[in-house]
Amino acid sequence: MKKLCLIGCGGIGKQHLNNLLSLCDSVEVVGFCDYDEERALDCVKLAKGGAAYTDYKKMLDELAPDIVYICVPPYCHGDIEREVIRRGIHFFVEKPVAIDLDTARQIRDAAESKGLITSVGFQCRYSLIAAHARSFCQSNEIIYVDCTRIGNVPSAFWWRDKELSGGQLVEQSIHQLDMIRYAMGEPEEVFSYNTRGFVKGVTDYNTDDCSVTVIKFKNGAVGTIGSGCYSTDKYSFDSKIVFSSRDCRAELKITDKLTLVGKKTEIRKEEEAELKESGKLICVGERTFEMSDREENDSLICDRTFIEAVISGDGSKILSDYSDAVKSLEFALACNKSMETGAPVKVESK
Repeated sequence: MKKLCLIGCGGIGKQHLNNLLSLCDSVEVVGFCDYDEERALDCVKLAKGGAAYTDYKKMLDELAPDIVYICVPPYCHGDIEREVIRRGIHFFVEKPVAIDLDTARQIRDAAESKGLITSVGFQCRYSLIAAHARSFCQSNEIIYVDCTRIGNVPSAFWWRDKELSGGQLVEQSIHQLDMIRYAMGEPEEVFSYNTRGFVKGVTDYNTDDCSVTVIKFKNGAVGTIGSGCYSTDKYSFDSKIVFSSRDCRAELKITDKLTLVGKKTEIRKEEEAELKESGKLICVGERTFEMSDREENDSLICDRTFIEAVISGDGSKILSDYSDAVKSLEFALACNKSMETGAPVKVESK
């Protein structure tokens, strides 16, 4: 039985805790740390056990966990990971892994030098529809990608300040950037515009209302990404990623559904029959069908995969380890740099 501690007991921390409590045969969650002691105590109540802390070093000293979950805001990453690595503890960290590349790359190199198993909260990769979107992109030559994520302004104080959150591209739309990388490959260069002044009535607000990015991929394909937090109603935009080939396209709504138009992807007959039987595959036209996994708990699959990797010592089934997640951060921060400089920026991996 592995001992696990949670650092960061807000909404995403509690989501992981609920998942981990269903894996009680494999892990025991023994400690909870948050600067707000009440939130840590709430997790103790939810877990029906464990201890609450406001000092993560004290928690690590006293409980000596085998695994640590780090679920803190973007600007808080750095010292926590370094301390966990120094102690040789395997760790899961929520995205984005940092808001600057020096910190992220230092942590990546240190974790690798210790041989630690890591995972990052890009849980969307673990969904059924993500797997088939990736298969579609591998089976068809994708020429153009069109991606949008439009929403509203979250209530967290740090989200509204770009210096603390990295902005919407880094804190939220990085899920879309990561999915694009996962499905079709690495970006080479980006050019981004941003705009402000459209979001009204939000206090302590210092971030972009909307941005648009043009992407050149290493394989020669091109794409666009629109990311905005100006919306006050779900009808303002239909957020999705479209992968376009010569005679077909895939439309991916993350955590919801995948629509394939033009021709079918390569799905084995027995798999197709099973998907239809489960109701996850819905034919909606002669050359169009939808695949849904909205009832799947991708976050649970992500957590279970990480825990099993730590127990077995084999991290090969983890779809986004820390090293890979740094590449998604490089993508997002290149977009931010282009907004700042008004010039195209190379997406460099170091």
